[in-house]
Amino acid sequence: MTQLLPADPQALLFGRVFRPDRGGPSVVAVRDGRLIDISGTFATARDLCEKADPALALRAAAGEDIGTLADVHANTDPATRDPTRPWLLSPIDLQAVKAAGVTFATSLLERVIEEKARGDAGAAAAIRVQVESLVGTDLRFLRPGSPEAMALKQTLIAAGAWSQYLEVGIGPDAEIFTKGQPLSTVGTGVEIGVHPASTWNNPEPELVLVIASTGRIVGAALGNDVNLRDVEGRSALLLGKAKDNNGAAAVGPFVRLFDDHYGLEQVRGAEITLRVWGADGYVLDGRSSLSQISRDPADLVAQAINGHHAYPDGLVLYLGTLFAPIQDRDVPGRGFTHKAGDVVSIACAELGTLTNRVAATDRVEKWTLGAAALMRNLAGRGLI
Repeated sequence: MTQLLPADPQALLFGRVFRPDRGGPSVVAVRDGRLIDISGTFATARDLCEKADPALALRAAAGEDIGTLADVHANTDPATRDPTRPWLLSPIDLQAVKAAGVTFATSLLERVIEEKARGDAGAAAAIRVQVESLVGTDLRFLRPGSPEAMALKQTLIAAGAWSQYLEVGIGPDAEIFTKGQPLSTVGTGVEIGVHPASTWNNPEPELVLVIASTGRIVGAALGNDVNLRDVEGRSALLLGKAKDNNGAAAVGPFVRLFDDHYGLEQVRGAEITLRVWGADGYVLDGRSSLSQISRDPADLVAQAINGHHAYPDGLVLYLGTLFAPIQDRDVPGRGFTHKAGDVVSIACAELGTLTNRVAATDRVEKWTLGAAALMRNLAGRGLI
């Protein structure tokens, strides 16, 4: 259980569970290894995050002890679940689900390669050499929108190597896109979805900021921004098809609220690790260091929510990843791609571990609890 939770015993955590006895989800506080249902005070995660001081509000919230985290976590996998007992859900609900793309140099180069390869994994290796000869491999100190970045842009245009991904990678405007719909994210211990038509795809281990409707960052969690590289590589206009699929956005295991022990400075220094275990014996390890991000997390938030973009229920924002797998899995030169049954584990000392198993997008656990169903359930329970 220590692997699931942050290393810091003072971490202030909340999440959501599905309660079969209530026919719907409840917001829970994690306290001393137990889950406390605080839905009588906060009907939704959104309501908690909208408080003036969510950390203080969570500490003060009383509720019903519904059991140990160990027991609820053990009952979360749909393959072995007892449907009469509670199980873990994604910790967020009504918030918009947004993501920032091309925020790391490695991610930037891989997006350019995808575009040049037109989604053909076999062509990626040769194009990678060509692109790196023009751009280099270390853009960590190139500030997006700076005079130096604009000079590089002109050089690439002259060489016929400009790309829309370079525009958002080193230009003044970040790529902010919709990753999924409110209530569509999945939590730890369940399946993530990869479209079976995709032959080149990968996990994206990321830190996810939780942001109130005022634009204030209130907490963070781990995320997996599952990506279909071949689909996005065919055309950037297919980004929605590459990103927004059943089970393709994981968040969890819990949201850690900002307080005196954890805040934006800890986010900026976060080290995220990734491991993929395949049923075929394949193992892939990777990491993403927030210290190498090209745009500061606060700047990304300011581009996502501002006077031009309002989110009355708040939002979560995936910050992008340094990780881009190029190791061959099967065919030499074709890099990594998922197989059904892969187990993906994303970990960070400050946030715990998010673990999911890969399945086809038409075979993951069916998503049926939309906003209308949630409101009816909460109203029926007298919570709203």
